[in-house]
Amino acid sequence: MAVSFDLFDTLVSVPRPEDTPGAIAAELDARDVPVPADWETAGREAAAAIDAAEGEEVSISTYAARALASRDVHPERKAIESAVLAAFDRPVATRDGALEAVAAAGARGSVGVLSNCSVSGLVERTLERSAIDTQRFDAVVSSVDLGWRKPHERAFRAIVSDLDVSVADLTHVGDDPHDDGGASDVGAMAVLLGDVPLAEFPTYLEARGV
Repeated sequence: MAVSFDLFDTLVSVPRPEDTPGAIAAELDARDVPVPADWETAGREAAAAIDAAEGEEVSISTYAARALASRDVHPERKAIESAVLAAFDRPVATRDGALEAVAAAGARGSVGVLSNCSVSGLVERTLERSAIDTQRFDAVVSSVDLGWRKPHERAFRAIVSDLDVSVADLTHVGDDPHDDGGASDVGAMAVLLGDVPLAEFPTYLEARGV
């Protein structure tokens, strides 16, 4: 068997910026990238112009790059990605029961992280700053790298491929009934924190006889 965990609001808690456009603008300015006076308007226009398929992930860096380009500002992509990552770089709190849940899963099979995240590098940085030993994870899949978000089937297919198990052998743990609960639609077992709190997950596995 294999277990995949959602990251944000499941294994860790990380506050979002109170003013996302403002936070990104400040980080762009810190990197000497000219920020348009109508930055928020440019961002809304860029978002409206991107025609993404249902479930497709579009990175915030892509939105920011489009917004800047629409105002004839063309910094290196690396500068934009660095600014966006810094804007979302917040203190990481490992949630109660996370260490025990990951350990219990690892004692029974392979373990992965499957996270919806539209900021390049944020999943990896968050895991590194958490109290969880990253060596416990056999695979980490983020939507910004994959290009698809949960509950799209491609997200769950990606994690089972990386964990080298069948979908039927996957148990996915998360907090969101729509995104994480979508595991059941593709044939995996979905365990929602509203039904099984993280601290009770080891006992849940024992009760299942796995």
